[in-house]
Amino acid sequence: MSLLPFSVVLSAPAKINLWLKVLGKRDDGFHAVDTRMCPISIADEVSIQALPEGAETKLTCSDASLPVDESNLALKALRAFEQRTGIHRSWQLHLEKRVPSGAGLGGGSSDAAAVLRGVNQLTGEPLSIEDLCSIAGTIGSDIPFFVHGCVCDASGRGEVVKPVDLPHQLTLVLIKPPFGIPTPWAYKQWQASVEIPGVRYAPQVCAWGEMVNDLERPVFAKHMLLPALKTWLLQQEETVAALMSGSGSTMFAIVKDQPSGDALASRVRDWVGATAWIQVAHTLP
Repeated sequence: MSLLPFSVVLSAPAKINLWLKVLGKRDDGFHAVDTRMCPISIADEVSIQALPEGAETKLTCSDASLPVDESNLALKALRAFEQRTGIHRSWQLHLEKRVPSGAGLGGGSSDAAAVLRGVNQLTGEPLSIEDLCSIAGTIGSDIPFFVHGCVCDASGRGEVVKPVDLPHQLTLVLIKPPFGIPTPWAYKQWQASVEIPGVRYAPQVCAWGEMVNDLERPVFAKHMLLPALKTWLLQQEETVAALMSGSGSTMFAIVKDQPSGDALASRVRDWVGATAWIQVAHTLP
């Protein structure tokens, strides 16, 4: 009989939303959405190690600004796994953060999905992918997408996911200014929000679908840098399309190729300032 490993290191990729349509408020207080999410090449690293019996489970994180108590989605995922399976062991969890928080890139949700997959692997895979997605949906709306780890269309409040083929690898320039956007706030403001004249909110028709984000309306109204940045990105010769990801604050431009991405990223740094997080990346299958 082969022995199970006692540790695992997993990649926890960020995501972008190629489109995000808010369909209305549901009876449970959440909003119904129609969205396509794509994993991208920027990722956190999640390390999970089994500890001796009786040791205290501990979460550490390379980003000192993030909580490492039970409010962290990674620990919430572990507790939900324990509750579903009845398996209680001691673990050392470490998050090596490369995805900024409050960015609309799903970093915390991806970390939680990695914990679910990793602990499931280290305990002999007692749960199926479907079981893991069921648990994930109770923790956060986009965590089931990260459990699948591929391009997915999502509905419901975001937890009903369906893997899809995307026959395009898209090159991206990602720009997150030095502030984040709380997702609950963005949805709460959505219904009463209005468009800013002169800013493009209409769908951008691309080979991979119509790119639109209904949460741009409330977020742009509060954070005027973002509509100005989107307008500027759409004026650049390298840009195919530009959109806010999720509830923001990250804006991304889809560009023609890697050299175009490098060139645009360099000019973005001059335009938006040194305090912004700027990366060139690409979508994953």
